[in-house]
Amino acid sequence: MTTTAPVPTVPATRVERMRYGGLIMLMLMGFLLVTAEFLPNGVLTEMADALGVTSGQAGQTVTVTALVGLVVAPTIGLIIPRLDRRSLLVWMALAAAVSNLIVAIAPNLVIVLAARFLLGAAISAFWSMSITVAATLAGPERLGRGVMFTSAGVSLATVAGVPLGVMLSELVDWRVVFAIAGVLMIVLAVALRAVLPSVPAAQAASIRMLVDTVRRPGIGLGLFGHVFVVLGHFLAYTYVRLALERIPDVDASTIVVLLALFGLGGLAGNIAIGLVIDRSFAFFAVFAPLVISVTVLSMILFSGSIIGVGAIVVVWGFFFSSWLIVANTWVGHRMPDRLEAGGSLVVVGFQAAITLAAGVGGLLVDTLGVELVYVVGAASLLLGAVLFGLSNRVRT
Repeated sequence: MTTTAPVPTVPATRVERMRYGGLIMLMLMGFLLVTAEFLPNGVLTEMADALGVTSGQAGQTVTVTALVGLVVAPTIGLIIPRLDRRSLLVWMALAAAVSNLIVAIAPNLVIVLAARFLLGAAISAFWSMSITVAATLAGPERLGRGVMFTSAGVSLATVAGVPLGVMLSELVDWRVVFAIAGVLMIVLAVALRAVLPSVPAAQAASIRMLVDTVRRPGIGLGLFGHVFVVLGHFLAYTYVRLALERIPDVDASTIVVLLALFGLGGLAGNIAIGLVIDRSFAFFAVFAPLVISVTVLSMILFSGSIIGVGAIVVVWGFFFSSWLIVANTWVGHRMPDRLEAGGSLVVVGFQAAITLAAGVGGLLVDTLGVELVYVVGAASLLLGAVLFGLSNRVRT
């Protein structure tokens, strides 16, 4: 048990109208952060050649951002417990800007990796604190709709941000692409300071508070369910290229189109589910992973039809890209006095699942093939749905 009374992190009074200007700023921040996170994917060869390293070594610039999240997400509230959350987001935008600008001039991989630590910290802090800021902007009764904006930024980055970075790299040097990303983050920091209202810091999410939060009735079940859902998705999605290559006569351009369909499905899912999530978060916490599990299995079972796979990836993207809306709305409704602690736990679970999926999935792919990876991923998603179903039956 905690020794201090919990401090509410949602507005004490009803918000009469949603502050769309601030929510759009959150969406843009999510868009720019995720775009920057995956920029190396589009310029990997050029970056590796310029830094004098292999493509695999250059790829660690993406891996490091996820690993940093495991450390930053649960500790950011302890490091700066009293800093206004508007100011925190502004500083994180500036940290991301510095990261991108350093990468643009870095002479070697070591400096690039150090700079990417800053970006990883900014991303984790944003996801941990965005739920509190969204609650202030939208009101606790419309939290899911508010979180929809931050999640939509990620979907937009998936559909347009990363491909845009690839297109820019064809026109200018890869370092200029990172420099542009850095300048845009500086502009965003100014806009955040001007548009967002003050968001007072909540009670610091100490390690003791995080453990106490997990021990609340039904919360641990839901958080473990969240981990299994994300793990199942990334076991499959990390190796989606291998799954798509099983389609007869498929070529690279067709794979690009199919991946774009995943992103478009995700954008549609963010909007559709975000509009109703506040009234149905318990339902989607079970239904979404069940549907994703079916789509993952269908990728293997119906790989003989391009049209069939196209429909499958749209449905897959529709439900998974809105998963953060589901998870964060669940946090907001099940633990409204622990938004920052709950948000941190969601981020930690997300990053841990990604890391585990990369290791376990790689081992299974190399030894037993992509088909088994997809079966394991579907089973993990099914387990996540069951755990959330059990969590819904427990009242806090």
